[in-house]
Amino acid sequence: MRPILTALFGAAAVMASPAFADKTAILDNYADIALAKYTDSLSTAQSLQTAVEALIDAPSAEALQSAKLAWLQARVPYQQTEVYRFGNAIVDDWEGKVNAWPLDEGLIDYVDASYGGATDENEYAVLNVIANPSFTLSGETVDAAAITPALLEGQLHEADEVESNVATGYHAIEFLLWGQDLNGHGAGAGARPWTDYAAGDNCTGGNCDRRGDYLKAATDLLVSDLGWMVAQWQESGDARAELLANEDAGIATILTGMGSLSYGEQAGERMKLGVLLNDPEEEHDCFSDNTHNSHFYDALGIRNVYLGSYTSIDGTVISGPSLSGHVASADSSVDGELRAKLDATMIEMSEMKSAAEAGFAYDMMLERGNEKGEALIMGAVDALVDQTRSIERAVAVLGVDQLAFEGSDSLDDPSAVFQ
Repeated sequence: MRPILTALFGAAAVMASPAFADKTAILDNYADIALAKYTDSLSTAQSLQTAVEALIDAPSAEALQSAKLAWLQARVPYQQTEVYRFGNAIVDDWEGKVNAWPLDEGLIDYVDASYGGATDENEYAVLNVIANPSFTLSGETVDAAAITPALLEGQLHEADEVESNVATGYHAIEFLLWGQDLNGHGAGAGARPWTDYAAGDNCTGGNCDRRGDYLKAATDLLVSDLGWMVAQWQESGDARAELLANEDAGIATILTGMGSLSYGEQAGERMKLGVLLNDPEEEHDCFSDNTHNSHFYDALGIRNVYLGSYTSIDGTVISGPSLSGHVASADSSVDGELRAKLDATMIEMSEMKSAAEAGFAYDMMLERGNEKGEALIMGAVDALVDQTRSIERAVAVLGVDQLAFEGSDSLDDPSAVFQ
């Protein structure tokens, strides 16, 4: 088992527990890893920005494919940052701008007739901003002749306080690159044609110029938002300062992010809920069929925060005093148990990821009665729940008080999901 883990996840998997380090040093390393992850997220988003500009300037099948590949690459470091949610208020307040899901994509662009229309929950579900340079929103006329980051961020995103009115971030861009996935539980992702960005008579879907404007505005905004978050983790940044203001609260912040992402968010809302509903719309990256990677890198983010080590996209390893070492100094058996549970989760995630990459896509796994698919997903869910129990043991041995992890009806009260 150990050699396999080393090959998959790096040498940190087989390192002995680090020597005890003081809390400030642990928090400094945690912040340094945050800075590295968000810097990588910014760098890959800038590469996406370049690919998007090339697609808009000279639309082609090759240019669209290059933009898709850049989007997929951008997800790798970003998903590893999600463990910084739940405990860091600055991240929580900001995250909805860049990674909100699910979204009512009809707010943005054309959708298939099967999508339906406006609903009681969201009267703007098929607003189609790209097709309408002017529309009424919350009783006021909105001039959308120019599609700009300010329009998306200031007026459209979560319009009328409806969370599914997602106008910005990775998933809005994903939809604009792939289009809807109309395959249900069948094989295949979204199949937006490159001609949706073509000029003149070659334009499909209508409003190709405005579609390009929207894609550019959303991508520019993503780059700007990630740049802002990078600044928060610099030596003089507010997120770092807030974390280091109180050592004990900072350690609680790390544990809160690990436990909440592991349990309520990932095991519950992102994975178990989809199994209960057998709904392909419950994929995190539903347009691109990239959900298996999102889940994998979320779990890896939890693991590398605990071990205090992250491998950057350029191969640089950022490592230092870790929470693992702190737990080991209090109770080495708890640290060993948690390390083993984190490794077990990554094995389950790897099996799911490998199956998806071999053609058994995540939405296919979600089909009712697909025992193999359910086993792959639930193997990962059960491992996440199991590792959360060990995170709770770590909380106990460190004597951290008044710490609660995010829950999920999918795990805590499954019958409530159907009410």
